[in-house]
Amino acid sequence: MAESRTASAHSDFGVTTRRDAWWLEVIPVVLVLGGFSIYATWRTFENAYFEFGPYLSPFYSPLIKPRWWPLSPAILILWAPLGFRATCYYYRKAYYRAFFLDPPACAVGESHPHRYSGETKFPFILQNLHRYFLYVALIFLVILWYDAISAFWFAGRLGVGVGSLVLLVNIVLLSFYTFSCHSLRHIVGGKLDCFSCVAFGGPRHTAWRGASFLNEHHMLFAWLSLFSVALGDLYIRLVASGSIYHLRLL
Repeated sequence: MAESRTASAHSDFGVTTRRDAWWLEVIPVVLVLGGFSIYATWRTFENAYFEFGPYLSPFYSPLIKPRWWPLSPAILILWAPLGFRATCYYYRKAYYRAFFLDPPACAVGESHPHRYSGETKFPFILQNLHRYFLYVALIFLVILWYDAISAFWFAGRLGVGVGSLVLLVNIVLLSFYTFSCHSLRHIVGGKLDCFSCVAFGGPRHTAWRGASFLNEHHMLFAWLSLFSVALGDLYIRLVASGSIYHLRLL
């Protein structure tokens, strides 16, 4: 048994007895996550076309523009959602496999001898900040809900535009992604062995069951919310730049 483990640990890259196309899971992650990273970086430093009427791009919310800051205001706030996603348990698995090939997939040979040290050394020890990024993400969630509701008010009157619906869908998906977080599930009740032995055990058990249900779909919410954030920003940019016409539905 020890010999087989040693052999598998030092096998050539891509060597496996798996008969399925395991690499099909890696390629979309590289394309989508890599593409989103390039787009988000470009939009962050573009510093333009992030507002139109009641619409505000989620990349720039909350909009903070101090006089002493000469660069894009997005730089001041994007560290929070970026930190939350970068340290997310699911995303760690995704980009470790896709970009680091460590490992490229289960039971697939790696490109170098494996010296596993967990996330105990820099920079990977920073992954342990995920719970604290969650607290900040919850604050941003409230702000983005305010933005989504504000997107239905045009010059003081209630209305509905395509952008209103885009931002509403975005914040709903972001809420599902946040509330399905593994850390949130642990905080509300995952660390308890006995719900009836603690204060507010009943409500905490209910919250834990709800978080557990959402957690089963955490991967889906992670990708859908990634697309919705990019789509929300892209729509506002196109409208603000005059590339497309702003369509009011009501």
